[in-house]
Amino acid sequence: MFSRKLILCIVFIFSAMAGNIHATAQTISMSMESDTKYPERPPLPVSNPEEQTVQTVILIVEDEAQEAIRSKIQSKYPTLLIKRTYTAVFHGFAIHGPIKDIEKLQKEDGIKEISPVTNYTPHIDESVPFIGGERIRGYYDKEGNRLTGNGVKVGIIDTGIDYTHPDLRNNYGGGYDFVDEDDDPMETQKSQGQPTLHGTHVAGIIAANGKFKGVAPEAEIIMYRVLGPGGNGTSEHVIAAIEKAIHDKVDVLNLSLGNTINGPDWPTSLALDKAVEHGVIAVTSSGNSGPNLWTVGSPGTSAEAISVGASTPPLNIPHLSSVFSRKEIEMLPLQGASRWELSKRPMEMVYLGLGEKEDWEKDVKGKIVLLERGKIPFSEKALHAKEKEAAAVVIFNNLDGTFTGSLEAEMDLPVVSISREDGLFLKKKLERKFSLVRTTYKWHKDDIASFSSRGPVTHNWEIKPDVVAPGVAIDSTIPNGGYLALQGTSMAAPHVAGASALLKQAHPNWKPHQIKAALMNTTKPLRLEDGTEYSVLEQGTGRIQLEAAIRTNSLIYPGTLNFGMLEKKDVRTEKKIEIQVENISDHAVNYTFEMPKDQSGIQWKLPLSFTLEPHEKKKTFITLDITPNLQKSGMHEGSVLVKADNQEIRLPFLYIIEEPDYPRIMGFQFGFGDKEGEYQYEVYLPEGAEELGIALYEADTLHFIEYLDWERDLPRGLFKKRLSEDKITAKGLVKAVVFAKKKDKEDSVEADLYFE
Repeated sequence: MFSRKLILCIVFIFSAMAGNIHATAQTISMSMESDTKYPERPPLPVSNPEEQTVQTVILIVEDEAQEAIRSKIQSKYPTLLIKRTYTAVFHGFAIHGPIKDIEKLQKEDGIKEISPVTNYTPHIDESVPFIGGERIRGYYDKEGNRLTGNGVKVGIIDTGIDYTHPDLRNNYGGGYDFVDEDDDPMETQKSQGQPTLHGTHVAGIIAANGKFKGVAPEAEIIMYRVLGPGGNGTSEHVIAAIEKAIHDKVDVLNLSLGNTINGPDWPTSLALDKAVEHGVIAVTSSGNSGPNLWTVGSPGTSAEAISVGASTPPLNIPHLSSVFSRKEIEMLPLQGASRWELSKRPMEMVYLGLGEKEDWEKDVKGKIVLLERGKIPFSEKALHAKEKEAAAVVIFNNLDGTFTGSLEAEMDLPVVSISREDGLFLKKKLERKFSLVRTTYKWHKDDIASFSSRGPVTHNWEIKPDVVAPGVAIDSTIPNGGYLALQGTSMAAPHVAGASALLKQAHPNWKPHQIKAALMNTTKPLRLEDGTEYSVLEQGTGRIQLEAAIRTNSLIYPGTLNFGMLEKKDVRTEKKIEIQVENISDHAVNYTFEMPKDQSGIQWKLPLSFTLEPHEKKKTFITLDITPNLQKSGMHEGSVLVKADNQEIRLPFLYIIEEPDYPRIMGFQFGFGDKEGEYQYEVYLPEGAEELGIALYEADTLHFIEYLDWERDLPRGLFKKRLSEDKITAKGLVKAVVFAKKKDKEDSVEADLYFE
């Protein structure tokens, strides 16, 4: 008899990509991420399982075929329900019904693409003054009003809003709840399930106007609740909210959410591109899966939106050091835990594995407990520590890189996260009987947050993020009249959304690309401690400077130059990018382009100096003449400097020689099929694969068991397949290695699976 007990892949280890991947392939994560949990036992099938093989999908159709396909669905496919119709972000529908009928439907003429509905959960010491938000209120729009965001409508797609908060109630202008399908986008209350606060925090950064002041304190807030209890929702709701925001004619739209799928063609990214076409200034977080490259996720991969990474405002951040070691480990606080305010005296540390109930036999009273992430929620680990009177909890990642997270309920105990590398370092010290650690405090300013996702985007090699903004320890509003410091790119994006609102008030006729250019052209390039600049793939053009953006005399767009990828076998070639230079001042401006640093095999063709009269525009070209075989393989970056009278505008560039080493696999998911005796898996392949295989090994001995599947010549995008149970001989806990090969490049993902 087929057993319905299967523990899905809980731990995913990416060979070339850091970050958290949840048990579903397309899960979007906000900055207050919870730990992965074992899934509950799924319901047993009913008498006719065929009727239960249903799914909701996003159907994208040819523009002129929408009505014909609607009629065909209604007449030919009575089992399929049209849940939503999309006409602004793209032409299409959200369709719900039996998978077998959806598969038949996708063969009809006029259908461009079918994408599964994906699951979503959301991604200071005075950060607003730090970017120039308070100084800017001394500037005025053309009608003589102070720049406060007055008259600008900002839409927020998130968990909802506590519109009764004294700092927000005067700015709240309505919205819609796509979770409950009503006009009340209130945050999830405790009586409705796991409560939320993310949207209220984001709204406060943008436009709080009370005890706490947001960037644009007089902007109107329109909230679209798409994430329900616990911060969960679907791409159907997110796309519907983007569509409604277009129809509501919002000026600015903030999405502090994102997934780990690094591809330019994910439906939410395409929807944001379309929103920008309709005149909406779209701002989105880049993701919290840093510090490795290739970790930016959708919709942060949108070509037209402003993708925002996280930097550090001036902060005194606690670090942890093992005695007899100079290594200082930066700690990221978990939301809901108390501040780390331990004394600088040495304290004893104890390692207790995953922190399960049976692991707490040692005496930890007054000690710092080191735990590994995984298997049980953060809150449960912290609760055990609290009951045993531990002084603090340090949780290290089970994947490469750092992570951010939250406790399900507030707790009077410091709980922090560190990277896997740092955790294993401390664990090794403890094994050698060096159990004492000490706390040090270091000032940070304008650092790139370690969790901030990096670019570039796969397939089109776009530079992301576009800019960075403060995203570490950001104070803002939370439900029930409260305030809390949170961190994540979720907190960075609303700084840029608020800045965009101020720019829109100052220049009501500006288009989204002009707002984006003003922010990108005037950033502060951030540097490491040794003085070298952070990569353009870490910071985009740099950290936003709102006052400089308001005062700029010129706009140049695009704000970064992507010359794409070349192979060494390519002959000498020209890569030409058209830019537009715009004088927005009331006086003539002279423009001079400075040649980048000389490199072998490179010749630049830059515009000669020219002058533009007030409000005059000029299109010109920046050309890269390159001989690839004279260049080293890899990613090459730099900047073209443009002098606009006394103002300098940097245009960072990127070109790639030979196909880079990027993740070939993303978002692996394995679980039950829709029928008795069936499993299914999904995996996203950014550039397709010549070979895709899933090998199973014994968990303890790592002896090979069998190949679960092997496919060849798969196209780019999401690949899904069903497998019959009777063809799988593995039982119990096994280690799965999923690998993809293309052009002599191979990438792999490891996952723990359990068959019973």
